[in-house]
Amino acid sequence: MYKCGQTVLQRYLIVTFIDAHARLPVMDQSTKDRLDEFESDVREHFKARFLQSYHPPLKTVKYTTLSHRWGEGEPSYGTFEEMNKSELKTPGFEKLMNFCEKAREYCTEFAWSDTCCIDKSSSAELDESIHSMCQWYHKSEICIAHLAQSKTMDDIPCNKWTERGWTLQKLLAPIHIKFFNQHWIPMMHNQNDKHPDMERSGCIMLSTLESATGIPCHDICDFAPAAFWVNERMQWAARRKTTRVEDMAYSLMGIFNVSLQIAYGEGECAFSRLIEAIMQDGDPSVLNWTGQAANYHNSRAVPQSPQCFVGGRGLDLGSERLDMTMTSLGLQVPLVILPLNRRSTRDNDDKMHITLECSLCPAIKIDSASANEILEHRMQSGLSIIPFVSDGTCEFLMIRGKSAGFLLFKPSPERASEASRPANCVGLQFAPSPEQVVSSWKALNGGLAEVHFPNILSDDIFYISHEYLEIVYL
Repeated sequence: MYKCGQTVLQRYLIVTFIDAHARLPVMDQSTKDRLDEFESDVREHFKARFLQSYHPPLKTVKYTTLSHRWGEGEPSYGTFEEMNKSELKTPGFEKLMNFCEKAREYCTEFAWSDTCCIDKSSSAELDESIHSMCQWYHKSEICIAHLAQSKTMDDIPCNKWTERGWTLQKLLAPIHIKFFNQHWIPMMHNQNDKHPDMERSGCIMLSTLESATGIPCHDICDFAPAAFWVNERMQWAARRKTTRVEDMAYSLMGIFNVSLQIAYGEGECAFSRLIEAIMQDGDPSVLNWTGQAANYHNSRAVPQSPQCFVGGRGLDLGSERLDMTMTSLGLQVPLVILPLNRRSTRDNDDKMHITLECSLCPAIKIDSASANEILEHRMQSGLSIIPFVSDGTCEFLMIRGKSAGFLLFKPSPERASEASRPANCVGLQFAPSPEQVVSSWKALNGGLAEVHFPNILSDDIFYISHEYLEIVYL
């Protein structure tokens, strides 16, 4: 964290400003003495402000954060040693100088840049920083966003800043944000580019950001971390990239207000763990995806990546929490199960087409490429419906005319019975297979499917008996 004032970048302190205690890595004694001296100044600064205002330091001491991308030839300044080198006249150094000058113009006492204010050699500090990043940006007085590839507003949609995973939370989390072009000239004349005022320029900036990021203006201006509207927020991340695979999940923790253990090296499993954490809050929108399930997870209800949420069907799955629990058998979730029967027809070219029909509601038909897989393995098929909401008595379930569910399968009763009778067991008396307490339904790949009930408007609600509700493991 840099102290802004007459001695900008003369002395340095890397500090977690949550508690204002420095975490000092191994360094030479002279460097440590300078840091200790500046640390003492900072502590006295916090102490004086606290005594004057009777408020905690976070409410009285203001700081500015930087959001940017390092360009070619710009060092990361990831350690104290690099920051104390004499040959600092580089593009990266000039960027930090300009950032601190802008922070001083906004009358903030400290300037913070994640790239050089996090000791990445300390796994504990790196872990805390990743978990706290969203809150740090949210609590800053203002976030300075430097768009090094943009000269004018027209350049923003092509700027790589809008394509990176970590910059998503740096756009959404701050209450105030100000964009500067490559020459450190304000892109617009507003004090805060997030909240449009009566000037036309405010609307231009927000509409440009919406076009460049796919995030609606109202979400940019008034964002709150939560594990809700998951399918919409995942679409914001789907167009972004990270250098390391795991960072796609880690950079979204603050967006969804969940916590993950940081474990670089786990690869795509990090995204599966993110989905599991989101599911704990029970918002059914986490199931509103299409495409391939994660092939490294035991549940077929876990999507492979944020891209699975792109092109969603706009299904309204209700606002009530859905009781979801990840188990070793898969995702445990209560669903309405409707049995499906096979029907095959031939066209004029003598090609067979297979349709799955609901015996309880014959007008519901499903044409699925997965139907062949069901038939080939002699599977019993079913259609699961996510109930919109229970009426509270659990006697009836509310279903919408336009609903959503998974196409399910399980071994047919005949095949299960055959498998339960060992061969060459002369004289043993076999009993019928007992009903299993745990359903063996499994979801096919492909995510949610739309279900339209005949002669019922999409938003209309009807009631069905609770007897159709089953606890399944997807």
